[in-house]
Amino acid sequence: MKKELIIQLHRQFDSIANVWPEAGVEFWYARDLQEVLGYDRWENFKKVIDKALTSCETTGVNVSDHFRDVTKMVRIGSGAERPVDDIMLTRYACYLIAQNGDPRKDQIAFAQSYFAIQTRKQEIIEERIQLHERLQARQKLRESEIELSKNIYERGVDEQGFGRIRSKGDAALFGGNTTQIMKNRLSVPENRPLADFLPTITITAKNLAAEITNHNVTQNDLHGELSITDEHVQNNQSVRNLLVERGIKPEELPPEEDLKKLERRVKSDEKKLIKSEELPKKLEGEE
Repeated sequence: MKKELIIQLHRQFDSIANVWPEAGVEFWYARDLQEVLGYDRWENFKKVIDKALTSCETTGVNVSDHFRDVTKMVRIGSGAERPVDDIMLTRYACYLIAQNGDPRKDQIAFAQSYFAIQTRKQEIIEERIQLHERLQARQKLRESEIELSKNIYERGVDEQGFGRIRSKGDAALFGGNTTQIMKNRLSVPENRPLADFLPTITITAKNLAAEITNHNVTQNDLHGELSITDEHVQNNQSVRNLLVERGIKPEELPPEEDLKKLERRVKSDEKKLIKSEELPKKLEGEE
């Protein structure tokens, strides 16, 4: 495919993109896409859309989330307007249409790449949001446990005692399963903390229990491993009870991807995405 055509198509696809103001969701109108993809007749393009709809259904995705029938008013030769059927398409819907289009068309070949990149971009954004939430929760837990460790050290509990207190707290939170049992169950490497493999909600639960323990140890002037252990166990049990009431058993939740690996993967994907988008810009610079 010639660079002039790549530049032209990239500009065309960008120009027909729309944003739904209320939700900030990007979408394309099918009739705009029809023209850019080189289909002269709506009837022929509608067949491609129907194939894409079938592909969407086959994957178990809710079709109405990506294909929405609408009616638009278009101006005709006399200057009057008449209603025409159209379809609002998400980037995923556009990607499926491109995948089901005529592969002999240069426009289709370009669209397959264009919307694959657009779809991956959205996935990376969502992954970054989820990663940020987990990292934020993990950092708060880390800070709470550091504070608790310092707090109870001043009250006669050494590092080994802190480890025992934390493990008994975990046992209360995880329905009798100690830290080590949970690490074995979730296949956590021996030298890694359990929290790096927990979902955000469980990390947040552990942090809440630690925060309450910190507060009550100071507020009630608790001393010694026994009294602080009782306090920490009660707080974890209370947090667990709240989760269980809402249908969540922490010990039954599947592990999440290792936070360190997730960070590296998201950064790597971002770099690849940036490189994949550089081609049209480079080509424009050569004009």
